[in-house]
Amino acid sequence: MDPGALMAAMGPHPASSFQPAVAGEEGYTDAEVMLRVKAGDESAFDYLVQKYRRPLVSFMYRMARNTAAAEDLAQEVFLRVYRSRQTYEASAKFTTWLYRIATNLAVNHARDTRHERPEVTVSLDEPDEETGTTLDVPDSKSTAEEFLVRRERMLAIRAKVEALPERQKLAVIMHKYQQMDYKQIADVLKLSESATKSLLFRAYETLREQLKEFV
Repeated sequence: MDPGALMAAMGPHPASSFQPAVAGEEGYTDAEVMLRVKAGDESAFDYLVQKYRRPLVSFMYRMARNTAAAEDLAQEVFLRVYRSRQTYEASAKFTTWLYRIATNLAVNHARDTRHERPEVTVSLDEPDEETGTTLDVPDSKSTAEEFLVRRERMLAIRAKVEALPERQKLAVIMHKYQQMDYKQIADVLKLSESATKSLLFRAYETLREQLKEFV
C-alpha cells in the first residue's frame, strides 16, 4: 500500500467492506483482523485504520502539540503496521503492539523536535476533556471569570503534563486520555504492572503538587 492510498483510507469515506463478525455471536478480535491483513485482506486493514485513526491522532497530538505532525505520525504508524504485516504474530493484544509502534515514533519525534516546539497552547475549539465543552462557547451558566479560570486551568494542566519526564508523560497520556488500564500501559512500556502503578503515582503526585492552586 503506497502512502497516497493510506491517506485515502484515513480520510472520510464510506465504511470498510470488511465486516468484523463471524458466524455466531462473537466478532473478530483486533488481532484476528490483523491476521486477515497478514493474509492479504486489504479491507481488514482499512477497518483497523478507521477504528484507530482518531485515537492515534489524539495520542500523537498530545505528544507533538501540532495537528499536522499528529496526522503525519498517525499515518506513519499505519504504514509501519502495514509493512510489518507479514511478521505479525498475535502473541499480544493488537493495541499493545499498535501503541508500542506509536510510542516509539512519538518519543523519537519529541526528541528530534524538542528545540523547535512552541509553548503549550490550547485551541479555542478543542473540547475540554472533563466537561466536553469548547472554550469559545462558554456554558450559559458560567461567568466570564469562571470561563477564564477554566481556560487557565487547562493551559496549566497541559503545560505540566508536557513537562513530565518522558515515561511519566507517556503513561499519563495513555491512562487519562486513551483510557488504557495499568496492564495495557505496562505492556506498551514493557514494565511490570507494579512499576507502571509507581510511575503513574509519581506523575500524578507531581501534577497534584504543581497544580494545587487549581484544585
